[in-house]
Amino acid sequence: MLHYKISGNGKKPLVLLHGFMENSEIWNDIEPSLSQEFTLIKIDLPGHGKSENYNAVNAMDFMAEKVKEVIEKLNFKKINILGHSMGGYVSLAFAEKFPELVESMTLFFSTTLADDEEKKEIRRRSIGVIDENFETFVNTSIPNLFSNNEKDILEGKIELAKKIAKSTNKEGVKAAQLGMAERPDRTQILENLDAKILIIAGKYDNAVKTKNLLKVLPDKTNIKTYVLDCGHCGHWEKPSICAEIINTELLHNLPKKLVF
Repeated sequence: MLHYKISGNGKKPLVLLHGFMENSEIWNDIEPSLSQEFTLIKIDLPGHGKSENYNAVNAMDFMAEKVKEVIEKLNFKKINILGHSMGGYVSLAFAEKFPELVESMTLFFSTTLADDEEKKEIRRRSIGVIDENFETFVNTSIPNLFSNNEKDILEGKIELAKKIAKSTNKEGVKAAQLGMAERPDRTQILENLDAKILIIAGKYDNAVKTKNLLKVLPDKTNIKTYVLDCGHCGHWEKPSICAEIINTELLHNLPKKLVF
């Protein structure tokens, strides 16, 4: 069973899935604003945080099945699921496998698109770097997740992200890298899923190609898109705005494709 924490007093369950080399601590800045309206289920994905690593390759489908075990234990019949980056890939796999459980899905600085061949090769090559010098891997990769325009004022958050990354199980990091490299394109999920779909993206996101995602989004009334003036880590870069969008969109309806 994956490690998880529950907080909040809201009627709607909101499952929060962190990204690569993160854990449930990443939600601390936006949790107070979300916990008033939602019951938050913050899950540590396989090989991250306090959850054990299971395989040499942790596929997104496998992670989704482990998330479902938590949902079943808590006896939720419907959930709102929100995933940051890799957590978004897991959310898509979850929605594909268990659509009847999904009331809403939020891709939080994530994408439906598969890795291109260049990105896959970068992930595969990173395995040796992680083995040889994990600290260097973390120190070089984490700053690129934040907007260059605000790195000076985000220095504390960058250091926190590094600290969380360095605490991650190295085998879990490698298993997640390989799992992400093999994930398929899941854009079709957005066509087929009847639940509310919320996309929150970063204009300066170096990890996810926001422009490419926007090009393939279906024109459906259940899909709402926000592009923020930040990088890949909206939970640290723009926590108040992100929380406001999540609260508003998952509880009410607003016009499509507003930009902050």
